[in-house]
Amino acid sequence: MADKKDKEQKKVRRPSAAKRDLQHEKRRLRNRAFTGKVRAAIRSFDEVVKKGDAKEIETSLNSVYSLMDKGVKHGVYKANKAGRTKSRIAARAHAKK
Repeated sequence: MADKKDKEQKKVRRPSAAKRDLQHEKRRLRNRAFTGKVRAAIRSFDEVVKKGDAKEIETSLNSVYSLMDKGVKHGVYKANKAGRTKSRIAARAHAKK
């Protein structure tokens, strides 16, 4: 019987824990939306590379760079991941030029 009461009391959530859950969920949704933007920008970059227009490649490359740098600034991406991604897409862009 004592164990049953202890288990019921452990289920009680502290207000700070509930607040952290809300903050975590908001942050998760914001990060998912941002990463979706980045993936869409990379996909559009790949399509532009297939077409081969140099000016469009440059503008698309700059937009991906900008998004990745903003992601690092806001903590969505780590700096090494952003650098690696930027390096890979730059290599694709220069190979096509």
